[in-house]
Amino acid sequence: MNDLSAHLHRDASKRYYRVREASAITGVPGYVLRFWESQFQTLKPKRTASGHRLYRKADLDLILAIKRLLYDEHFTIAGARQHLQIAPAATGERSEQEMLTRVYHELKQLRGLLDDPS
Repeated sequence: MNDLSAHLHRDASKRYYRVREASAITGVPGYVLRFWESQFQTLKPKRTASGHRLYRKADLDLILAIKRLLYDEHFTIAGARQHLQIAPAATGERSEQEMLTRVYHELKQLRGLLDDPS
């Protein structure tokens, strides 16, 4: 069980995390999280009425994916941004509906190939 899974398992009822908690969970300083928001359009934490950031589990997963790309795989920010656009399923961004739609269209194409008498 990774750090995120362990933390979320301990506090399963919690839906949102403030920037300090997100920083502690992911190991990324708060100022870096705020900078990444300006660099990665998909990282958009919810905001309270007073402007405080509230991160969800999906946001934390994305932060960990960005951290892995930048720190472990040595991507540039632009490269990481491009990689996340190409492979959104790796970050959990692709919804089940999008995946089902894609599979449906692929199956439809296969059926067309099978029905083609040539």
